[in-house]
Amino acid sequence: MKGALSWPFLRLYMLTLFYFSANSILNVIIPLKGESLGASNTTIGIIMGAYLFTTMFFRPWAGRMIDKYGPIAILRIILVINGAALILYTFTGLEGYFIARMLQGVCTAFFSMALQLGIIDSLPDDERSQGISLYSLCASMPAVIGPLLALGLWQANDMSAFTVAMIAIAVLTGAAGYTAKIDKNDAVSAANPLGQQPTLLKSLGQLVANRHLFKCSLLMLTASLVFGAATTFIPLYAPQIKYGNAAVYLMIQAGMVVLVRFVWRKRMPSDGKWHSSFVITVMLILAAAAQSVSFSAWGGALFFYAGAGLMGVAQALLYPTLTTYLSFVLPQQNRNVLMGLFIAMADLGVSLGGVLMGPVADISSYSSMYMICAIICLFMLFFSKERR
Repeated sequence: MKGALSWPFLRLYMLTLFYFSANSILNVIIPLKGESLGASNTTIGIIMGAYLFTTMFFRPWAGRMIDKYGPIAILRIILVINGAALILYTFTGLEGYFIARMLQGVCTAFFSMALQLGIIDSLPDDERSQGISLYSLCASMPAVIGPLLALGLWQANDMSAFTVAMIAIAVLTGAAGYTAKIDKNDAVSAANPLGQQPTLLKSLGQLVANRHLFKCSLLMLTASLVFGAATTFIPLYAPQIKYGNAAVYLMIQAGMVVLVRFVWRKRMPSDGKWHSSFVITVMLILAAAAQSVSFSAWGGALFFYAGAGLMGVAQALLYPTLTTYLSFVLPQQNRNVLMGLFIAMADLGVSLGGVLMGPVADISSYSSMYMICAIICLFMLFFSKERR
């Protein structure tokens, strides 16, 4: 097999699957642990949001460091730190969870940037979207089984099994990472010398000045807020719904992400053009997903699980589409840093889904909070259309 399905890239996808396995368990365990200790939705949201909020700040710097030292050198360092963070979960309480989430956030900033930029730089133009889709697919696959495993560990009240799971994931991820290889395109490296790049502060201004980056970042920020609200509060919302089950919801959502990304991996736009109708459709699907989850408080489990499926479809399509589009239209000179800023906006959105929506849920209800998410998505349709 060649291109995105060649053996070196398959090893990278396998590494991605191992790396994100821990989060699929922690996304269920942490909210349940927090609630059992009497923590409010706001506190739980802050702990959950600390992960990607930290990631957001380190994304642009990660892009710069990867340019300087290469993705593999960076990858091997952060895998050690990630292992330490996973072990920290096994013997601490909520305060330790907060620190561990921040450590994981730093690691994820460098990990995902190293792999995504390595994939973009190593694949030909017409296979970029497939490579990013397969990376995203493997990042989502653990969420199909992880929530069910986490719920089983929690209901069994067996924290020793949780400890074994965290240590096993840390060891497997480290072993896979130390044997991975990324052959960066020499032509890309030569065209993008580190010394000629704009400063990081100047690149930050491109979030507003560059219309392509601004539009994609705003759409991703909004969508990620909805994804973050689902990840953080579904474990707490599900018991309020007849026949509602958080593990089943998260498995359906992740299953749809995996299925759609696999089926559509060769159909994702990879031509550097903005496809307004496609993006508008995805945002409408996301709005329908949030509203369906909101209505399930009255309509029951059918709407709850339908929302999970729709949210998975939107999540599967939006991120690879926007990432691939930006890989074509951003200036080559500082593309890696600007890509880091875009992905940081996705991280910020997920973090805000917990931090901002937690107080909304405390003041009103989970149902009202998800309805607000749907309204925000509809408002973003204005930015989905190409304006010349």
